[in-house]
Amino acid sequence: MPRGKSNAPDKTTLQMALVGYELERQRLEGKIKDIQSQLGDGKPAGGGAAAKNEAAPKRRKLSAAARKRIAAAQKKRWAEHRKKMAAGG
Repeated sequence: MPRGKSNAPDKTTLQMALVGYELERQRLEGKIKDIQSQLGDGKPAGGGAAAKNEAAPKRRKLSAAARKRIAAAQKKRWAEHRKKMAAGG
């Protein structure tokens, strides 16, 4: 790590990390629910499917164009961050 630079992450980096961790948590919670439903988890077999549908929010599907816009915006933010860090900011 270069000397003289701040070790404190900036707000944007922390926000991006938070988003990533939230997505990872949702993914893991989904896997946990799947495993619990396979194990039975002590719940009646008939009520499991209905409760699962109510508890889990429906995931929205992004179009290819939306994914491209998001990726472009993220690349732009990272480019600005790198430029700022190279300038000593």
